[in-house]
Amino acid sequence: MGKLTVNLCGIELDNPVIPASGTFGYGYEFAELYDINELGTFSFKGTTKDPRFGNPTPRIAECYSGMINAVGLQNPGVEKVIAEELPRLKKCFHKPVMANVSGFSVEDYAYTCEKLDKEEQVGWIEVNVSCPNVHGGGMSFGTDPAAAAEVTRAVKAVTTKPVIIKLSPNVTDIVAIAKACEEAGADGISLINTMLGMRINLRTRKPVIANTMGGFSGPAIFPVAVRMVYQVANAVNIPVVGIGGVSTAEDVIEMMLAGATAVEVGAANLVNPYVCRDIVRQLPAAMEKYGIENLRDIIGGAR
Repeated sequence: MGKLTVNLCGIELDNPVIPASGTFGYGYEFAELYDINELGTFSFKGTTKDPRFGNPTPRIAECYSGMINAVGLQNPGVEKVIAEELPRLKKCFHKPVMANVSGFSVEDYAYTCEKLDKEEQVGWIEVNVSCPNVHGGGMSFGTDPAAAAEVTRAVKAVTTKPVIIKLSPNVTDIVAIAKACEEAGADGISLINTMLGMRINLRTRKPVIANTMGGFSGPAIFPVAVRMVYQVANAVNIPVVGIGGVSTAEDVIEMMLAGATAVEVGAANLVNPYVCRDIVRQLPAAMEKYGIENLRDIIGGAR
């Protein structure tokens, strides 16, 4: 059997498959369906300093080969995540978990990251500067190299664990932003978050989503994600986590050939809650099919 292990920012993973933030809750919900320790790790639901109810409904719109969501970072806030969610997770997940953090100011990001950095279960901190579904936060930091670098420096100043900055595809120059984060001290880059999309109801002639626009995800964005992972992996010297439309073992291999060290699976979890488990189990056969003995050997192989 081929070797599936990879090393992400100094932490060994049994395999490169990671459910993406916002599609896997805080993990224990999926643990009722299968042993989530089969996964490399997972990125838990986007967490902010204060509790958030999220955006008004409707929040979801169907699309060809994907979906649009505007949930708006609904979460109980970092204090409750630490007090309630992480202890529940510890009972069913025995590996380091990736903490996903968002904010509405540089101070927000630093506060939340400093809190989560102290938690033994947290292996990496994934800093979301790319959420298109909230006003005044998230993506507004990720579309400007200087702003993304400022968040990176603030978070690195208060953390000891690897910091991975999650970038938005809704920009003209993804490489400039990735390099600014690297220079500011980021330990890794994850990309892409959702693209900005919209649907209109033909009967009401109004936007389907109450927020008007939302994050477009699913198989339709996979080629864009592969292209951006390839560009960034060629430009930085830190690990890249590939995200965007991944739904099969072959997609994982393609992302890794583009330069990803590990791969997150997002919207596919909402279609099939077993998809990440299935991808992990199907990877050995896919590796054999393409003559791959060790996944580490193919990282950036298309360059």
